[in-house]
Amino acid sequence: MKKSKGVAILLAVLLVLAGLSYYASIILSSTGKGEDKNIKLGLDLAGGVSITYQVESENPTSEQMKDTIYKLQKRVEGYSTEASVYQEGDDRITVEIPGVKDANKILDELGKPGSLEFRDPDGNVYMTGNDVKDAQAATQQDNLGNKQYVVQLTLTDEGAQKFADATTANVGKVCPIVYDDEAISTPRVKEAITGGSAVIDGMSSYEEAETLASNIRIGSLSLELSELQSQIVAAQLGTEAISTALKAAAIGLALIAVFMIAYYWISGVAATIALGIYTTMVVAVIYLFEITLTLPGIAGIILSIGMAVDANVIIFARIREEIASGKTVSTAIKTGFQKALSAILDGNITTLIAAAVLAFKGSGFVKGFAYTLAIGIVLSMFTALVVTRLVLHGLYVIGFRDAKFYGRQKDRRPMHFIAKRHVFFIVSAVIIIAGFVGMGVNKANGKGALNLSLEFVGGTSTTVDMGKDYTLAELDSEVIPLIEDVTGDSSVQAQKVEGSTQVVFKTRSLDLDEREQLNTTLEENLGVDTSTVSSTNISSTISGEMTKDAVWAVVIATICMLVYIWFRFKDIRFATSAILALIHDVLVILTCYSLLRLSVGSTFIAVMLTIIGYSINDTIVIFDRIRENMHLVRNVDKESLTEIADRSISQTISRSLNTSITTFVMVFLLYILGVASIKDFSLPLMVGIVSGTYSSICIATELWFVFKTRFAKKNA
Repeated sequence: MKKSKGVAILLAVLLVLAGLSYYASIILSSTGKGEDKNIKLGLDLAGGVSITYQVESENPTSEQMKDTIYKLQKRVEGYSTEASVYQEGDDRITVEIPGVKDANKILDELGKPGSLEFRDPDGNVYMTGNDVKDAQAATQQDNLGNKQYVVQLTLTDEGAQKFADATTANVGKVCPIVYDDEAISTPRVKEAITGGSAVIDGMSSYEEAETLASNIRIGSLSLELSELQSQIVAAQLGTEAISTALKAAAIGLALIAVFMIAYYWISGVAATIALGIYTTMVVAVIYLFEITLTLPGIAGIILSIGMAVDANVIIFARIREEIASGKTVSTAIKTGFQKALSAILDGNITTLIAAAVLAFKGSGFVKGFAYTLAIGIVLSMFTALVVTRLVLHGLYVIGFRDAKFYGRQKDRRPMHFIAKRHVFFIVSAVIIIAGFVGMGVNKANGKGALNLSLEFVGGTSTTVDMGKDYTLAELDSEVIPLIEDVTGDSSVQAQKVEGSTQVVFKTRSLDLDEREQLNTTLEENLGVDTSTVSSTNISSTISGEMTKDAVWAVVIATICMLVYIWFRFKDIRFATSAILALIHDVLVILTCYSLLRLSVGSTFIAVMLTIIGYSINDTIVIFDRIRENMHLVRNVDKESLTEIADRSISQTISRSLNTSITTFVMVFLLYILGVASIKDFSLPLMVGIVSGTYSSICIATELWFVFKTRFAKKNA
């Protein structure tokens, strides 16, 4: 490569960085201000519309209410994955959709719930949405090989019989599917369908097929609902949360840049440029794909910035090793990227598999988290493998060819981790047992094993006319402490109703005496007219069905990761050890929540999912080095396995620690600078980062060694 070409590459990369930075600055500066270029924000950051429905039926059952809430949740996910639906009182359901200011438009588009019907040619209803087990958009080829967009139906046993009878009697006729008294599809019956599954064709696009599948999949609601009231609610946290998060990101980026340049020299410069492009691309992609961003989402992005240097660290460590072995800088750069590729791909693809499963099987906030996670993974791989490589080659060509610019690889004697494996296992066992003991003590004291928040257990919603327009900061400093004193609840949520002086406070469930005491406190200390105060019980915003979806998504994702690692490493002992290390990290975080009594809400699941992705990536880097070192040994016995494991950990430990330091710095800044609610998110994340690093170095490899020596295969 000529010097002029190297200069051109560097200028092009810097121009791209400048352009993306300008574009991202426009998006961020207008976010939350109602301008055209802004990221969609969740209820906690931007507010939205709140619609309360009244159940028409008298004395609805608990099962009917739960079923209706879950299906409504599926409907409103079309507006935002962060929308929430919960029960209010005995016969009301509230829907909250972020980033929306026109309640009438939402009401029109949602339509009147509970009206999906399958009709015969005479208009008679022979089946409802409740008879459909699943409906998915798909593509297939017709007899001429042309692509068709279709909806694949899977019916319940009862639905299959109804469908078989109807299609048998109406071959050649049109049997419409009606939603809110409007035909959304008019399929013609080509033949009797008796197998319990069917295909609806005739769609002009995949989007049209997905819309029809969504309406069918949601099915009929169990209850008829009518609008009781709708209102615009303000952000729960305000712009302060955004500004402090951005401040933490800016300081964190600066610190990471200084660290990378100080540790890796010229390679650190390349990583800093790539990190800048990564960060601005994340902002742009979130905006372009209209992903709803909540406070945990912002925290997740900031966390991903810290993790984005991971691939660079792996590459730079390899380059240093190659230089130390006597190779030229040019050869070392080329070989370093080649040798780092398998670890980078395996670690990121494993996490990407988890993100895909979570997006497909999860509900609500789990989907939103999965989208953000997938974006971070893809962009971090691109910037590390493409941008960093271009910048490094450009810098090399313009004159940075001496090995001194890339740092000296220090010779490390292998540390003896395997010999201390029993100590590590005991330490982990003590920590995990302490968590279970803490949960048992909490439960015995009537506090609950974990401090479950409103999102999981519901509580009491109290609407108060404050008599004046309080700011969110004033509510935090003057009003919420009074409510906390009365209720003993440290996780009070406040939400302003726009266009009025009303504020909605959500707390743990309060009995009549506590409600009266709260009214008295508000009247005596703030002059509130108690006649304007109304209270009602509300259900959890994370329904049992949503929790079940999340659990199943995590289980399936874990199985998929296990299968992938097994396939890639050709040894189930690698996969089993990696999954057990993940379980270890989950239990350590549970210990943190149990002993510190942190609030367990939607951010709890986000923390768990984040650490799972972080920890598996760290573990695979070490396993990749073990696999490489094993190929260098002909006769593998227990002694050589010990040496291989210790050497592999020692060779990768700088990568593990450097990635952990950069990630920890970002989260620590969030904890120091963030608003109160984000502290409950960042603290267990810091614990998870430490645990994930510890488990990769001190647990996963040691477990693999135990399995390898005790369950050795022939010719292993």
